[in-house]
Amino acid sequence: MADETFSEPPGIGPVAIPITDVFDLHSVPAKDVKEVVEEYLAEAHRLGYKALRIIHGRGIGVQREMVRAILARTAFVEHYGDAPAEAGGWGATLVTLRVNLR
Repeated sequence: MADETFSEPPGIGPVAIPITDVFDLHSVPAKDVKEVVEEYLAEAHRLGYKALRIIHGRGIGVQREMVRAILARTAFVEHYGDAPAEAGGWGATLVTLRVNLR
């Protein structure tokens, strides 16, 4: 039997996600959440966003805790907490970023 070389199918790889003030993690694979949230926060801050909403879902709280651990160690995050009920409650986190002083 000959050796077969496998490669990624065309179209698989990094996907550009538009940066807005709301980021829904439901479409992000669990293994990528940490890296994707860190990149999202950096880009949102670079673009000058002051208020964000990260939707992580309710579940058992694993993604919520992962998101909040990232927020706690991100220098330009001023404040974060549960969204009000009409914006997702404890299934979403509201984030306030410090103004990007250049």
